[in-house]
Amino acid sequence: MRAISLQSGSNGNCIYVEAGRVKLLFDAGICGIEAARRLAAQGRDIREVDGVIISHDHADHVRYAGVYQRKYGLPLYITPRTLERADARHRLGILRKVNFFFAGGTLDFGTVSVRTVPTPHDAIDGAVFIVESDGKRLGVMTDLGHPFDELHALLPTLDGVFIESNYDPEMLKHGPYPAVLKRRIKGTAGHISNEEAAALLKASPRLRWACLAHLSEQNNTPRLALETHRSVLGPGLSLHVAARYHASAPLCL
Repeated sequence: MRAISLQSGSNGNCIYVEAGRVKLLFDAGICGIEAARRLAAQGRDIREVDGVIISHDHADHVRYAGVYQRKYGLPLYITPRTLERADARHRLGILRKVNFFFAGGTLDFGTVSVRTVPTPHDAIDGAVFIVESDGKRLGVMTDLGHPFDELHALLPTLDGVFIESNYDPEMLKHGPYPAVLKRRIKGTAGHISNEEAAALLKASPRLRWACLAHLSEQNNTPRLALETHRSVLGPGLSLHVAARYHASAPLCL
């Protein structure tokens, strides 16, 4: 299994996962041209992607879904409520290849399965994903709300994970955001902090690597996120950070 974060953060999210002959994109928050260019740099053709799976209705995850379908012919996988909200907010345009799923179910792509897990994030119908192929399990887990119970059960079953590590509490506390936004971010329907993400990883000894994702530009830094995780986890786990403005290096299982 090979995974590449094409971009991660509030300015746009898209993760490529390849398992055997199955090629998937998780979220469509960056423009189609950039997604195609960044995949081409890795020797991959966006037109060969088997599906675009949408986690929730926020713009940085869904706004280009219609473009991916119309320009590149990619099937869309999305919950009915997410599509309704996303189309009303972001005008996705004409969609002809839509496959609905319900958070909590499993999508099958031949030898690859994608389990969908509901989240408490403040979207209309958000989900995170577990990709399983040939005995390997990869988590795609951002916009989590808070460390909800099922996360604690799922993380120890994974071999690799993209996990939200959104903010440093002190940077958020003293940063420029208005009080209402600070409360939203650290609330039960917002995002999880570096410390919360690290605690989840510490309880997950099966992991071969973790990629810290969806870092806040105002309330976190890659260096601080890594330092916080290292202070909790020690040197054993291979840690990476998903870049905010470009593709990150491929990660393999």
